[in-house]
Amino acid sequence: MAREQRRLAAILAADVVGYSRLMGRDESGTLARLREHRTQRLEPTLARHGGRLVKLTGDGALAEFPSAVDALGAAIDFQQAMTDANHEQPEDNRVVFRIGLHLGALIVDGDDLYGDSVNVAARLEAEAPPGGIVISGNLHDAVAGRLKAIFDDLGGLVLKNIERPIQAFGVKWEPADWKVSAPSAAVPSITAAPLPTNLPLALPDKPSIAVLPFQNMSGDPEQEYFADGMVEDIITALSRTKSLFVIARNSSFAYKGKSPDIRQVGRELGVRYVLEGSVRRSGNRVRTTGQLIDASSGSHVWADRFDSALEDIFELQDQMTSSVVGAISPALERAEIERSHRKPTENFQAYDFYLRGMACTYTFTKEANQEALRFFHKAIELDPKFSASFALVANCYTQRKAFGWFTDRVREIAEAERAARLALELHGDDPRVLGNAGWALAWVVGHMDEGEAYLDQAIKLDPNYAVAFIFAGSAKTYLGKSDVAIEYLGRALRLSPLDPRAFLAHGGMARAHFIAGRYAEAAEWASTALRQRPNFVNGLLVSTASLAMSGSTPKAQQAYAVLRQLLPNPRIANIREWLPFSDDIDFGKFAKGLRLAGMPE
Repeated sequence: MAREQRRLAAILAADVVGYSRLMGRDESGTLARLREHRTQRLEPTLARHGGRLVKLTGDGALAEFPSAVDALGAAIDFQQAMTDANHEQPEDNRVVFRIGLHLGALIVDGDDLYGDSVNVAARLEAEAPPGGIVISGNLHDAVAGRLKAIFDDLGGLVLKNIERPIQAFGVKWEPADWKVSAPSAAVPSITAAPLPTNLPLALPDKPSIAVLPFQNMSGDPEQEYFADGMVEDIITALSRTKSLFVIARNSSFAYKGKSPDIRQVGRELGVRYVLEGSVRRSGNRVRTTGQLIDASSGSHVWADRFDSALEDIFELQDQMTSSVVGAISPALERAEIERSHRKPTENFQAYDFYLRGMACTYTFTKEANQEALRFFHKAIELDPKFSASFALVANCYTQRKAFGWFTDRVREIAEAERAARLALELHGDDPRVLGNAGWALAWVVGHMDEGEAYLDQAIKLDPNYAVAFIFAGSAKTYLGKSDVAIEYLGRALRLSPLDPRAFLAHGGMARAHFIAGRYAEAAEWASTALRQRPNFVNGLLVSTASLAMSGSTPKAQQAYAVLRQLLPNPRIANIREWLPFSDDIDFGKFAKGLRLAGMPE
């Protein structure tokens, strides 16, 4: 099964105002003017700002940008160019565009883009005035203070076919700040060539990051201490992550009060990633934004916004730091995986093998799982004390069990236990080792209580480790602790909402609600997990039982039919190994649901 590709990008949707009226009056002339605007204004603007034209529709266009700043710069640049082009045209002949912009995750299919983010951009475009621009709150947070523009808060807009209100901003600008008459014009200060510097520092042999001072958006200079304290806490928290190289506070604070080119920061500090953001304190509320940028290209890897009440300033700093660090860590990991794919295959260093193996684990196919094991064993050959590789070997076996890929169950369980215990022996104080090894001992080997203890220890050492919350929450479902499980799994989804392993949390939620007797909710959570991974055998088991117990017998039988394709000849007697509940009553409810769907004893 092909892996669904996703990436974070800024989306620009543009549309011609009154297109039907223009075509009705002068079809040939309108098409000719549209072609002229596309070739002389739109395409050169995209080229100047690093955008890609995804598609043209009869009356509009869709483009993507790796940088939110470049996307908005291109939108203003293009609208200003159109204003200049229309200046001497009769009013009823003018071609005028509306533009909407959004920053979010996309589904990539060849050269085309899909997903909720594309729909949001298109709906925001419909809210823009003729010749104007409307942007989402996500994109606003990424560009505020970095472009010569004014933003009008439009509040939360209710958009067609979008289930949630979208925070939106109207964009205004001074034409004198955006002169685009010359073909080579570019956004001032943002895309200008960086100033010459000394030779760049060599990048460390692990992911590296600098945290720049956050902007104080409160309008009160006395609040600088709050923003600086926030950043210092983030730097301290990141520094505790052994897999990262983090620039010290004194170096990153050399940029305080400046607006440096991020690529220049990367060269000067010798880091691949830069985190920047802002803090706004108003009365009893605080808003913190963060953007993680790849310093080699200037493109956004991750962006988010955090709102909270201000009751205890130090407690709030800890809460914000936890949220930011917890969200950044998965983004850094995914970005490093993508980078490893672009490196020459002859670079067979242990860390590269480790990253390549990790990338394979996110594909969730049997072939990729085998490849991951091969890469991790190669990493171990180069570094026999590479505890993280041993831990991910153990994790591969948890994946093999969850998807029904065991070929020699007894041998593979023994391999999982061996790898887990070696990892713990080498580095038993590393949260990542504790998380992956603990879950293997619990789920694959069957030592659920021991595995739970290791998982709880991982969370204690790193309360921002989202996957440990997934594994610990899942273990607690099998131990009958449904309320705690739901709390843990919800925390995991909040820390890492775009995690490729989110389906495991959704499956855990389904089990927890099933145990609590909420069968309809359990079926919904299982359905969410299976939409992401239709071949998730453990999810199919929970879906089958939940649907049956909620009274949806035909749907339960359909789920059971799919299950049999992946797990030939399933029997109630051997399903206990898949659902290792400590309480016979909990397993008995599952067995009842599976019988109702047609599974034999």
